[in-house]
Order: sequence, then structure tokens, then C-alpha cells
Amino acid sequence: MATTTNSQMFHKTFVRESPVRQRVMGVFFLVLALSIWFFFARSVDGSAIASFGLSTFQAKTQLDPWNLPALNTLYVLAVVCAILGGIQLSRGFKKYTNAVLAVVVGIFVFGFLVWATAGKSLNLVGLFNTTLSKAVPITLGALSGILCERSGVVNIAIEGMMLSGAMVSALVGSITQNAWLGLFCAVLTGAVLAYVHGIFSIKYKTNQIISGTVINIFATGLTSYISAKFMQVYPALNNPPTFGAIAIPLLADIPVIGEIFFVNNLFVFAMFIFIVILQIGLFQTRWGLRVRAVGEHPKAADTLGIDVFKTRYTSVILGGMMAGFAGAYFTLGSAGRFDEVMTAGRGFIGLAAMIFGNWIPTGGFAAGLLFGFADSLASRMAILGIAIPSQFLLMLPYIATMIVLAGVIGKGHVPAADGIPYEKE
Repeated sequence: MATTTNSQMFHKTFVRESPVRQRVMGVFFLVLALSIWFFFARSVDGSAIASFGLSTFQAKTQLDPWNLPALNTLYVLAVVCAILGGIQLSRGFKKYTNAVLAVVVGIFVFGFLVWATAGKSLNLVGLFNTTLSKAVPITLGALSGILCERSGVVNIAIEGMMLSGAMVSALVGSITQNAWLGLFCAVLTGAVLAYVHGIFSIKYKTNQIISGTVINIFATGLTSYISAKFMQVYPALNNPPTFGAIAIPLLADIPVIGEIFFVNNLFVFAMFIFIVILQIGLFQTRWGLRVRAVGEHPKAADTLGIDVFKTRYTSVILGGMMAGFAGAYFTLGSAGRFDEVMTAGRGFIGLAAMIFGNWIPTGGFAAGLLFGFADSLASRMAILGIAIPSQFLLMLPYIATMIVLAGVIGKGHVPAADGIPYEKE
């Protein structure tokens, strides 16, 4: 009976929202509502129509654009945000606060789109398609980081592994004219570099940040040299086949959703499969329990008979394979060629997405979508002629990540033994 009572008391304490957080969130909701009115609604013509396209030219079913009266829509969005802010200030949403936060932020983003599209036209399907494509390497990078850090090994070499995978996939794919062989070699390259990182970090207990930095520098220098010396001089070495778009029968014909989710290349579908496998594997299987135990308390795991070193090596190599796969996306799933430093920091962004997603695969995917959306939106705003620097839009996900790290949205759970070498007694 006492146990039940204590459990209930703990549950109530856990779900109760602190007064400070309640007020901060309420004020934040009201600030967004005020921003929609002050920055967006005040500068929109009363007769302006925001037109959103719901299908691309390739779609079998052509839908009429979604036309909205821009000014009235912005007023409605501002009022909804203000109401939610008032409720949050008065009594709070308790355990649903984060869900309401997501809704309010979504309303603000939609308000921005309405403002930017007032008197113009924006294809939503194209925007979301680009968002999903740009989210692929970031999400895969986040999954790579999750595999490593859940076992207690920090891996900032994901960028170098992705870059090496991109170069090797392009080179092997060009020589053999076989995209699958190029993909396999990219994954193998990521595994080899990860094994090197594992030897330094796990066996010799080198500082994991230094080990990862060395691999990044090595990968950047080697790939740039091979590219400049061979791949740029001999075009036949930089012309790999690519994986084309695959349309899933029946599902691809669903209006809007079908074009976004069910007409994509191998890498997009593989990303969804990896997310599901890792989410289930880490939190529903014995293997996942062992990985998390090693990342949280390796000494206790060792006492229970879990091989800490083997588990960490396995996780790091799997993470490297994921990074190599992500690198192949750039050459075999997107550009169709290799260019120097073409990953452009996506590996580091993947680490930011991992942190934003709280070291959870589904969270990493959500963060990847956020970064991908910002990237896609920046290019769309330039086409619409909106006078907002693209750099400002691209920095927003990083600001959101810092907010998460500050604990405003919720406390992140870093694996307790993350980055700490294990000394077997």
C-alpha cells in the first residue's frame, strides 16, 4: 500500500508543471501571438490571397490550389495563439505543455508562410518534398550519433565518415557503374573509420573529441586530394549511377501525402526503416537494454556479465556504417557526383539534431525535419523575393537546439557515461 502511495505521489510530482515554467511558456505563447499580428498581419494588404499548391506537375491527380485570405487567416492564427497563451498562464497544460508548444510553433510557422505567400503562390508539396530530402543526411547522422553515444562513446567524426562515404561511393560507383556496389563500399568505409575511432577511444582511451577531430581532418584532406588529383581530372571517375525515385503502388496515388512520402529514392525509405528498427531495438530488445546499460553505468553492466568493450565496439561500428550510408546519399541519391567537402557540415548538424531529439531516434528525425525545413524554406523565400537573409532562417534550428539544451522545453537525458572511457578492474 505504501509502495502504491509513493508511486502515485511521484507521478503527481513528475507531471506537475513548475510555476516558473508555466509562466515562461505562457508569455512565450503570447509573444508569438503578438509577433503574428505585429510583424505579419500589419504589413499584409486586406485583399491579398495566399495561394498554396497541393500537387506537383507530375501528380496524376491535380488538386486546385488552397487559397486563403491572408489578413483574416493571420488574425485567426494570432487569436488562437493568444488563447492558448492565456490558458497556459492561468492554469497551464501540465504534461501536455510540450505538445501545445509544438502546436503554437507550428501555427507561427504557418503564419509566416501565409505572410510570405500573400499575393503570391507557394507549392506546399514541393516544399515538404524538399524538406524530407534535406532531412535525410541529417537524420541519418543523428542516428549514427545515437548508436555511438547510447553506448557511451562520443563520435564527432560522423562528418568525416560521411564525407569519406560520399567520395568512395562516387569513385567505386563510377568505376563499376554499379550503384549498389558503391553504396556497399561507402558503408564499409564508414565501418573502417569507426573501427579506428573505436580503437583509439575504447582500447587506448584517447580523448574521444581529439580522436574524432583527427578522423575529420584526415577525411577532409584525403578526399580533397583524391578529388582534385583524379576525380576532377578524369570525369569518368566521377560519374556514378544514382538511385532513382521509387513510387509505391497505390500509396503513391494518394493526393498530397502520396507525393511527399511514397515517391522517393532508396535513401528516404531506408531512413524510415532505420528509425523504426532503432526505436524498437534500443527500447524494446535485450540488445538495446545492454547498449543503454553500457552507456549509463558500464561498471554495473560489466558486473552483470555484459561485455562493455564488445558492446561499445559494435555500437560505434554500426554508427560508422550509418554515417557511410548517409554519405552515399550525397552522390548516389542526390548530386550524382562528388565535390570537395560536399557534406558541408551535415555530420555536425546531425549531432545537433541528436541532442535536440534527446538521443531518441524519433526525436532525431523530428529535429532533422526541422533543420531540413529551415534549409528548404530559405531557398523558397529567395524565390518568393522575401527580403529576409537566408542565413537568418538557417540559424533558427540552432537557436531551438540551444533552447532545448537550456532546459526550457524539457531536460535532455545525456547517457551518464557518455565520453568516459571504461577501465576494467
